[in-house]
Amino acid sequence: MPSGVHIHNVRGQLFEAAERVLLRDGPDALTSRAVTEEANCAKGVLHRHFTDFDAFLTELVLDRIRGIEDRATVLSAAAGTGSVVDNLTEALQDLFGPVTVAIVALITFRDGLRARLRQAGLTGIPLAMQATSMIAAYLAAERELGRLADDADIDTLAPTLVGAAHLLFADRASAPPQTAAIRKTVTAVIASGLRPPRV
Repeated sequence: MPSGVHIHNVRGQLFEAAERVLLRDGPDALTSRAVTEEANCAKGVLHRHFTDFDAFLTELVLDRIRGIEDRATVLSAAAGTGSVVDNLTEALQDLFGPVTVAIVALITFRDGLRARLRQAGLTGIPLAMQATSMIAAYLAAERELGRLADDADIDTLAPTLVGAAHLLFADRASAPPQTAAIRKTVTAVIASGLRPPRV
């Protein structure tokens, strides 16, 4: 693409291009050239909007974190409706789509990106940490509504659910797990904290 051509929503297009490269070719193939070629734009476009490639990747991760925060609002609003198991199953299935799993792999792959994320105040494994907070907030809401036991250990349940779900989805080479497998895992993890439905 000629450098003089205006690109609408440059950041969004570059993020989407990066995700396509990541999903198709893996983290070792993700370079600034690969991203700009995928986005069909001049290489300089990326560097006009970001100081360097790790800055670009940091913004990509932060953008995906904002998406988790949006999901958290929706999930918390579902407290008290449907079944706790079904709500968690749907949330985890939505959360651990191929892009999220690939970005978590990217974070573990790139030292420079991890350093930038630490500088941005993100601890642990970004995305997984925000996912854990999302699940914990939902579980707390359900406990407040009486659908989880008063002594349900949310600080243990939330990371256990996220970790178990991530393991189900982690193999990029295979198909995503079936809903039944996710539901079985959720049921096993939270069984001790669930109260029977009121009749």
